[in-house]
Amino acid sequence: MNILIKQAHIIDPNSPHHGKTMDVLIENGTITSIKSKITADKNVKTIEAANLHLSNGWLDLQANFCDPGFEHKEDLQSGMKAAAAGGFTGVAVVSGTNPPVHSKAQIQYIKNNTDGAIVDVYPVGTTTQNREGKELSEMYDMQQAGAVAFSDDKNAIANAGILMRALLYSKNFDGLVMTHCDDKSISQDGKMNEGEISTRLGLKGIPALAEELMIARNISLAEYTDAPIHISNISTQRSVELIRQAKAKGLKVTSSVTAYNIALHDGLLTGFDSNYKLSPPLRTKTDLEAIRKGIADGTIDAITSDHRPQDIESKEVEFDHASNGMIGLQTAFGLINSNKGKVKLETIIETLTSNPRNILKLKQPLIREGEPANITLFDPEQEYTLEKKHILSKSANTPFTGTTFKGKVIGIINKKQITLNKY
Repeated sequence: MNILIKQAHIIDPNSPHHGKTMDVLIENGTITSIKSKITADKNVKTIEAANLHLSNGWLDLQANFCDPGFEHKEDLQSGMKAAAAGGFTGVAVVSGTNPPVHSKAQIQYIKNNTDGAIVDVYPVGTTTQNREGKELSEMYDMQQAGAVAFSDDKNAIANAGILMRALLYSKNFDGLVMTHCDDKSISQDGKMNEGEISTRLGLKGIPALAEELMIARNISLAEYTDAPIHISNISTQRSVELIRQAKAKGLKVTSSVTAYNIALHDGLLTGFDSNYKLSPPLRTKTDLEAIRKGIADGTIDAITSDHRPQDIESKEVEFDHASNGMIGLQTAFGLINSNKGKVKLETIIETLTSNPRNILKLKQPLIREGEPANITLFDPEQEYTLEKKHILSKSANTPFTGTTFKGKVIGIINKKQITLNKY
């Protein structure tokens, strides 16, 4: 299919057309012409909209497609549909499945079942067997099979020696270890952020210290081993400062934050809506401001959807017993864009495009003639209301049904395919 995109504002700092409003012609999956005006032939599909923006395709560093093992919550096919609707042409899928993604066979299962789809799916293997934090997984074999990084997902590695050995081992084949930071000996069975609101609600709190201590430890291990490390899911003011200091020292540290941790605060839990029960938990308004500042100054490299489908039985229970997580692929951009504060749109796009690919050492798509078209189309000013019928995930655990967002995804183009949103 040949496609002509009319009068799109291009956001791609690596493109000679960055910041310009241009027509873009795509023929047989390749960008063949970028000009101020291109006349369409009869056999060309034309896309035009007021305030149309175009960037290279967005990549989500952290989403759970629940497949294999929990396909009643989500599977690879439904996950890719949700990703495409959310503007993502690529998704790194985490290892929190059953069985966990801890061997070459599981990597191949994901690769084989997503090959050729419009959304590129990148498997993340476990760092330890069964995500138990006791023995290293088959990291090298998984990388050879297609794993882009290693993580025990939301299971923090308590044993410092195990993480140290993982960092040393991964250096031998240029691998990347991604870590969730939560000292369980401190957070124990906490339900929400520890503070005034948790006290008022009578819910056991999760101290910020549980995250911050482990981040400090993991940064120290990265410094000792001279190995790269990615700190996922940071959520507190002090966490941002620790990573800022590590980068100032020249350590090989990158970081990411979930979309909800730049937009939502712990005051929203007063209604005991289990859709707000998350890991990391929603923190304070002060933490939100620190996170946004960290994005603006480059301390935080990427923003993730942290897409976590849960079935009704896991969420429609007492708050204490509810599982963590919300679906997030379709709402990530709207949530970020509606709550970005003073963070520039171009910076937000960097956290969704070039930065995640740099972290995973993936080839960067470019908005340039002769390059394969890997594109996200969106309007950062258009408002839309998410309705239940719009949700393409198998699960509907989101507090945002009926919410109006500023910033709408129009569609994606990748691998000679196109998907346009119908809402």
